[in-house]
Parts: sequence; C-alpha cells; structure tokens
Amino acid sequence: MRKNRFPLNENEPIKWQVLKQLWPYLLEFKGRVALALLCLVAAKLASIGLPYVLKYTVDSLNGDVEALAIAVPISLIIAYGALRLTNVLLGEVRDTLFGRVTERAMRRLGLKVFNHLHNLDLGFHLNRRTGGLSRDIERGTNGVSFLMRFMVFNIVPTLLEIGLVVILLLIQFGWSFAMIIVVSVISYVMFSMKATDWRTRFVQQMNEADSTTNSRAVDSLLNFETVKYFNNERFEANRYDTDLAGWEKARRKNRLSLFALNGGQASIIALAMTAMMANAAYGVMEGEMTIGDFVLINAFTMQIFMPLNFLGFVYREIRGSLANIQNLFSLLSQKPAIEDKPNATHLSAKQASIRFSNVQFHYQQARPILKGISFEVPSGAKIAVVGESGAGKSTIMKLLFRFYDPTEGGIFINGQDIRELSQHSLRSHIGIVPQDTVLFNTSLVENIRYGNPDASDEEVTHAIKLAHLTQFVESLPDGLDTTVGERGLKLSGGEKQRVAIARALLKGAPIMIFDEATSSLDSQSEQAILGALRDAAKGHTSLVIAHRLSTIVDADTILVLSKGMIAEHGTHETLLAQQGIYNRLWATQQRDSNHEEMGQ
Repeated sequence: MRKNRFPLNENEPIKWQVLKQLWPYLLEFKGRVALALLCLVAAKLASIGLPYVLKYTVDSLNGDVEALAIAVPISLIIAYGALRLTNVLLGEVRDTLFGRVTERAMRRLGLKVFNHLHNLDLGFHLNRRTGGLSRDIERGTNGVSFLMRFMVFNIVPTLLEIGLVVILLLIQFGWSFAMIIVVSVISYVMFSMKATDWRTRFVQQMNEADSTTNSRAVDSLLNFETVKYFNNERFEANRYDTDLAGWEKARRKNRLSLFALNGGQASIIALAMTAMMANAAYGVMEGEMTIGDFVLINAFTMQIFMPLNFLGFVYREIRGSLANIQNLFSLLSQKPAIEDKPNATHLSAKQASIRFSNVQFHYQQARPILKGISFEVPSGAKIAVVGESGAGKSTIMKLLFRFYDPTEGGIFINGQDIRELSQHSLRSHIGIVPQDTVLFNTSLVENIRYGNPDASDEEVTHAIKLAHLTQFVESLPDGLDTTVGERGLKLSGGEKQRVAIARALLKGAPIMIFDEATSSLDSQSEQAILGALRDAAKGHTSLVIAHRLSTIVDADTILVLSKGMIAEHGTHETLLAQQGIYNRLWATQQRDSNHEEMGQ
C-alpha cells in the first residue's frame, strides 16, 4: 500500500534543496523580486540610521542650556520621524510587491499538485486518506507563503543588520561591544536551533494528531448514512474523542516545550542587554562616551534582539515549511501506475467496437480476478456481463476505462490497443452510469451538465427527458436549481441513478457502460428507463454489467462470468436452453421476484 503522508523527522537535515525547486515559481515576476529586495536593503539602511539620529539629538539636548534654543536640532527630530516613516513605508511597499510573487507561486504550485493528483492512478486514491491529504496540501501551500515572508523579510535582513551593526560598533566603540553582540547572537541562534530541533518531535506529534482527527471527522461525516443505519453515533463520537485526546496531549507537550524555548531565549537576551548597558555606562562614567552613545548602543541592542526574539518560532516554522513544501514535491514526484506513452494516439470515432483478448488481471498476485477473458462487442451491439459477486464484472469496466492495465492480454477499441491511446481521448469516448452514483454538492442541473459542461439547455432538457427525470424536476420547488446535498444525500437512490443516466446520455459517447444502472429503481421505473435506454443506445456500443437478469434479456450476447472466466455466452434464450449457470440464476431471481409480489 502506498502512503501519501510524509512525516517530519526531527533528526533529518533541513531541506534547503526545496528552495531550488521553488525558484522557477518565483522567477515569473523578476522585476518585482528585484524591486522588493531593493526596498528591503533601503529599509535596513534607514533602520540603522535611526539610532544615530537619536544619538545626535540626545547629545544636542544634553548641551549648554543657554544655547538650547539653538542647539536643539529640530532638523534632527524631523529627520528621525522621516526615517522611521520611510522605514515603515519601504516595508509596506516591499510586502506589497513580493506579496504578488508569493501568491502567484502558491497558485501555480497548488494547481500543479491538484492536476497531478487527478493524474495519479486509482490505486493511489483508494489508499489515500482524504482529510490528511488535504491538510498536507494546505500546509504545503501555506508553507510557501510563510517561507517567503520570513526567510526573505526576516532572517536575511536581520543577518544583514547584525553584520552592519557589529562593524559599526567595532569601528566606533571598540572590540568589547562588538564581541558581546557576536557572542550573544551566536549563543542565541545555537540555543534556538537546538531547542527547536528538540521541540520538532512534539510539533510532529501535534500535526499527526491534527491530521488523524481531521481524517476521522471527514470519514465519519462522509459516511453519515452508514453511521445512522447502525446506530453508531456514540461509537463514532468515542473514536473521535480518542483522537482528540491524543491531539490535546500533543498540544500540551508542545506548549511546555515552547515555554522552555522562550525562557532560554529571554535569559540570553537579558544577559546581553545587561552586559551592553553596563559596558556603555562605564564608558560614560569614564568620559569616553556621551549620553547619546549610551542611547545609541541601547537602541542598537534592542533593534538587533527584537527580530531575534522570534527566531525559535521562525526557525521551526521555516524548517516545517520546507518539509511541508517538500511533501508537495514528494506528491508531485509520485509516478502514476498508468501513464500515456510519449507518442500516444488520439482516438476520434463516432462508432466504436470493443475487443478483449486473453485479458488476465489481478490486484494482488495471490488473488487473480480475470483469467484469460476474450470477447468482442461489435459497433452498435449490446453485450451484457453477469455473474456472482466477485466474479470480475466491475473489473472489466475499470480495465476498459484504463484505471488499471491488464496483467496479460490486451483491450482494443476499433482495433487499437487502448494502451497506445491517450487516456483523455479514450475516456471521452465512454459514458458510464455507475452502480454507486456520487453527486457533487451543487444544483441538480450542474450535476447533469457535468456530463458535458458545454451542452446547451436544449440538450440538457433532452437528456432529462430520456432519463425520465422531467416529472421529478417539475415536482421540486426550485426545479433544476435544487441543491442535491453532499454526495447527493438529499436524493433517493433511484433519483440519483436517473441523474447519472441523464449525465451519461448528455456526454454522447459512442460507448455506453451501465454498471448495475437500474439496481436502485422500482420495477415500474426500471422498465420505463430501460425503454428510454434502448432508444438512447441505438447506434452506440453498449456494455451492461447486470445483477438483475430481467434487464438484459434483449442483449445481443450475454457473458456469464464464473471464477474469473467466461463460463457461458449467448442470447437469453440460448443460455436458458443450456440449463447451466445462467439458467439457475434466472430461476432463482424469478422465484425471488414471485415471493416479493406475493408478499406485497
């Protein structure tokens, strides 16, 4: 079973290679990126200039009182305000410019993952956890935004500012001030990284608990009817609460570890600030420094440690963002089991014939499903496939759609091996009415039009008429605008299958597959729709997978599957005369039908 979860491991190195994979998404707006970086550098220069303006202002105010009116440099005060405003405005312009780049990268990456997931094979989607996968995608795309915002506008500018400040302190005030800053910053960074790496396990546990809880809730709500059928509301609530308890425990551990991280960071900052202020105060007392210098050093120290105060959070989030983005790229790196060949042919035909040639297939090596199936469906013919549950009837449909490829043998449409055709063109030639009809939580007309989004209103109305949906639509207060509910929950089984029939007819494909298409209909509706389907199927190649034998008595050929092989084939009358499997199935269903009528 393939997994679609990529858990974080605190022992793994940071995935910096993700930046290379993101780079193409950022180059779409090269000019914006360059201008944003220019604003970033200008803002930092203005930020470094602020403490100097403050120093000269304080020194001027600390001068001769009689000359105060002249000494107070109003221009410096104005310059201080102008620099602070410039710093803020440059930051806003930078964020606005780069915001477009980040949002476009999120959009491109999100769309690419969405399309890729639709291109992955059925096996992947049968094994996936919908809720957990959706959280992976959400965290990955949000990780792009966080990474760009904090990596480009927090970490890099802070390192640039620290470097400039250390150089200025070394030149102007000597090695002691520069050394305190260097040692403090290195200690702070090392402690934050080590503590954050230690905390990662708790963050990972919290994310896993969050995904598990979300998956449990989504799975339970999607199966709402099943829960009600078996009175298992309390059972589902207990399972959900168990997951929530795990989430609560993980959150508590995460919170306590955060306290340890923040406490250590605060201690380092406090020691650094104390050392810098004591050193500056000594310099003032010795007459080597002015009060303005004291204010300058205090401002520089606070200015450096303020952004570093969030380093643990930013480092963890950047690490997590890189891992979450890598999860998306890991999804993108998964190769579908079914892929088009480089020179795949585009199928284009108004009529189609189908041929299965010695088709063998298994989902698991030890359990073969089809064992050398061979049959042909001439263009315009109607072939029915019947047999006991597990005989391989629905597998034939999945192979024809090329959800899987045969283990041995081949499937041909108009003499072309479907493995040589593009999947899109192949599936565009096949319409299907599935046994389990799943509808989108939109209006009735949108669900019908899904068979052909470009169909006209007249074509939709015609399909509704053929599916005998007209009377039902007219009985609804909102008509075709009625919302069907999630997975069509507001419609009965028969109503959902009529919608599916209308949707398949609207597609207008030359090949029609009916997989137990009338299994949820009452006998009267069934016969009415069967008549409509017979008319609609004229000129189409039809493959009917049936349980009710009464629905396929008019088939040109009936294939009886047994243990993965064709045990019998022929018309309804021919098979009855053979007194074999089909005859026994027919007799059993007729007897059951008579019992039902007598019971009524």
